[in-house]
Amino acid sequence: MRYFIRLAYNGAPFHGWQIQPHDNSVQEVLEQALGTVLRTPVAVTGAGRTDTGVNARTMYAHFDVDAPIADVDGLCRSLNGLLGRDVAVYAIFPVADDAHARFDATSRTYKYFLHTAKSPFLYPLSWECHFDLDFDLMNEAAEHLLHYTDFTSFSKLHTDVKTNNCRVTHARWERVGEQWVFTITADRFLRNMVRAVVGTLVEVGRHRISVDEFCRIIEAKDRCEAGNSMPGNALFLWDITYPFPLQ
Repeated sequence: MRYFIRLAYNGAPFHGWQIQPHDNSVQEVLEQALGTVLRTPVAVTGAGRTDTGVNARTMYAHFDVDAPIADVDGLCRSLNGLLGRDVAVYAIFPVADDAHARFDATSRTYKYFLHTAKSPFLYPLSWECHFDLDFDLMNEAAEHLLHYTDFTSFSKLHTDVKTNNCRVTHARWERVGEQWVFTITADRFLRNMVRAVVGTLVEVGRHRISVDEFCRIIEAKDRCEAGNSMPGNALFLWDITYPFPLQ
C-alpha cells in the first residue's frame, strides 16, 4: 500500500531534502525514523528537492508498505518523537498505489521573506536587507516571469533535468507586517531557481538593472547573466497541489 506524508521542516540543520553521501538530509532522517517505527527499511520519495538550508512549511512525500497501517495517528506521534525539533509530521494517509508525490504535483508555491529594519526575531527565517528597494518596479519585472517558459538563466549549472521549461502562474512581492514577501507559483522549479530570481529582482529594486534588462537576462538563457543566489534560510516551500484530495 502507498501512503502520503505531509510534513514541515526547518532547513537550517540539513543539506537539503535529498539524501547526501556524507551530509545530513531531511529524507535520510525521515527514512530512518520510519524504518525504526515500522521495523523495516522504508524508502521515501519527496515532492521536490529543497536545497541546503531551505525550509518547507508544506512538503509531501510517499512511501510503500506491505500491509495497511492500523494507526496512522499513532505513527505520526511516534515519528515526531524521533525526528527532533526541526521536522514535524502532520498527517499520514493512504493514496492510490500509483499516486506519486513528485510527478503528480500540479503546482508548487515558494515564499521568500525579507525585512528592512533590524530585528532579533525575524533574521533566522528572513533576509535582512540593507538596501532601499523599489518594490513596485520589482513587481513590474516579476510580472514578466509569467510570459516566459525557459528559465535556464535562473538554474544551477550542470543539473540532470531534461528541460529548463517551467510555467510560472504567479509572482509578486507583498508587504506583510514588518516583512516583504515574494510569492511565486509554477508547475515545477529548477534547482536554485527561486533564489536566483529573487537575487535578480533585488538588482531591479536597487535600480542596478531595468525591467527590460531583466527580460533580456531571461532571454539570454545564461546563468552568468542573472543576479546572485539569495541565502536559503529565508526561502520556504510553502504549498503543493495535486489533482486528488489531500489531508
